[in-house]
Amino acid sequence: MKVLLDTNIVIHREANKIYNLDIGQLFNWLDKLKYDKYIHPLTIEELNRYKDPNSLKTMNIKIESYNQLKYQAPLSDIIKQVSQKVDIQENDLNDTQILNEVFENRVDILISEDKKIHTKAKLLGIGDRVFRIQTFLEKATAENPELVKHKVLAVKKVDFAEVDLRDSFFDSFRHDYAEFDRWFNSKAEQPCYVCYSDNQLTAFLFIKIEKAGEESYSEITPVFKPKKRLKIGTLKVTGNGYKIGERFLKTIFDNALLFKVDEIYVTIFDKRSEQEQLIEMLEEWGFKKHGIKTTQNGDELVYVREFSKNLPVNIENPKLTFPFFSRETDKYLIRIEPQYHTELFPDSINTREDKAKYTENEPHRNRISKVYISHSPDRGLKSGDIVLIYRIGETTPKTYSSTVTTICIVESVKNNFKDFDDFFNSCNRRTMISKEDLKTKWWDKFPKYKPFVINFLYAHSLPTPKPTLSDLIKLKIFADPMSLPKGFAKLTNDQFNDLINFAYSKK
Repeated sequence: MKVLLDTNIVIHREANKIYNLDIGQLFNWLDKLKYDKYIHPLTIEELNRYKDPNSLKTMNIKIESYNQLKYQAPLSDIIKQVSQKVDIQENDLNDTQILNEVFENRVDILISEDKKIHTKAKLLGIGDRVFRIQTFLEKATAENPELVKHKVLAVKKVDFAEVDLRDSFFDSFRHDYAEFDRWFNSKAEQPCYVCYSDNQLTAFLFIKIEKAGEESYSEITPVFKPKKRLKIGTLKVTGNGYKIGERFLKTIFDNALLFKVDEIYVTIFDKRSEQEQLIEMLEEWGFKKHGIKTTQNGDELVYVREFSKNLPVNIENPKLTFPFFSRETDKYLIRIEPQYHTELFPDSINTREDKAKYTENEPHRNRISKVYISHSPDRGLKSGDIVLIYRIGETTPKTYSSTVTTICIVESVKNNFKDFDDFFNSCNRRTMISKEDLKTKWWDKFPKYKPFVINFLYAHSLPTPKPTLSDLIKLKIFADPMSLPKGFAKLTNDQFNDLINFAYSKK
């Protein structure tokens, strides 16, 4: 496979100082997969603009290790039209020329951290072939589990004092905040969330609950009105392919629900690509730019997300108001085999299951976004609908081992795939099912009746003890164990409300 590396990737890799800690993992995977690494003539031109002659000589020696594209593909009218909409500066035009090599199929994929390149790729319909470092690592990890040689442990809650402040992971914070070490040590007894990969810290999260009237917010413009807030105090995720950022978001939303806050906010610089990507992730999940926080370290951006069940729910894009949902949409109960259930819903683990089996990270476990694959003739589900997950029991009688575990929100439904690759790309990294099984057990199973895919958001785990099939029968949702449909069981509003009220009454 021919992989074209954007100029920013090469600079990150070959500069004397490492600016992006994910680069090592990226090149490690490219070598593991035996992909051919290419750079564009425009990248060489840009690197040759180095003013320091020693740096220029060193860089020219280093770039000899890459394959160089000999010719530039001419720009078609389509890509020129996209360029006219997006490009402003000369560098933007150069980036379009680099992106054009993918559009014209001269290379297979492009890896870039440039936001405009990704915007243009989506407009051209090649977004699935243009990757950030993080998304490429996620793809490589999910598709080649046999090549993963180290354990990436699941997110864990610990005290600050249990985390090594000297770890180079925190160097970027020290660069941004002169007082970081003193602040970190002052939190010794407070909890934080961490993730380790091969004994190396790769992700860190600290959140703080701020009660109404206890903070002045004088450094923030416009000044906040008094509200109970959850502050994302410290958040960093290095690229490791395991979707930890989304897992942290679930932790943030769960705490916001637990402490019944009115708002969530974060202050963040946009100096580096890792910060820009965090901002993009936050915007994807409903955070909006509020203003600026002025400090001795410079101006930080302030992003805010309203958080109240009384706010209107966005049915068309449920991420923007997640984890809240509308009770006015349709409700369904769907069955999931036990071997798939906890892989997809680690927070909804059955009390009889061994938690030790789920101590390592997997992309499909960490994502809030999941997929459900079905051949059911009932394909009427739509964005904003509610799905209750019914875990089929392993033991007899199943009236007591089968449980309703989780509330999910339908994000989208995809049907009528062009081919298997289109189907696979819709499922990949959101499911534990292997590519081989997706082909043989799903795509090829009924040649004239292809499967469809439901994308849904993992919103809430029902409290323990979870409602059993026996409870569903007592609530008159089903008449007997044999009346549970094989596909989707549509519930009335009364049935849904009775079930949810019952689940939380047992808490």
